[in-house]
Amino acid sequence: MEGFLVLWMFYVYVLYSESHNKHYTGYSADPADRFLSHNEKATKGFTLRYRPWKIILVEEVATKAEAIKRGKWLKTGIGRDFIKTIPH
Repeated sequence: MEGFLVLWMFYVYVLYSESHNKHYTGYSADPADRFLSHNEKATKGFTLRYRPWKIILVEEVATKAEAIKRGKWLKTGIGRDFIKTIPH
C-alpha cells in the first residue's frame, strides 16, 4: 500500500472487579472490543471468574512495545500502589 501510512495506537488498561476486589492489567489496539471480551465474549481465562469488570484506567501509547512496558510497570509493587490511588 504505497503512499499510505497506517498508525496503530495501543492502549494499556486496568479493570476492576468490585465484587471480588481484583484488578486486571492488559493492553490492546482495540480496548472497547477487549473490554467486551473480558465481560461477555470470553469463555475461558482469568477474567471470566471475576466478572463483571469496570474500566478504571486507559492510557494511550504509540507502540505495542510501550504498551507491554507500561503494563509490566503497572504490575510492579509501585505500579500496584499507583493503581490503588485511582478512584474505583
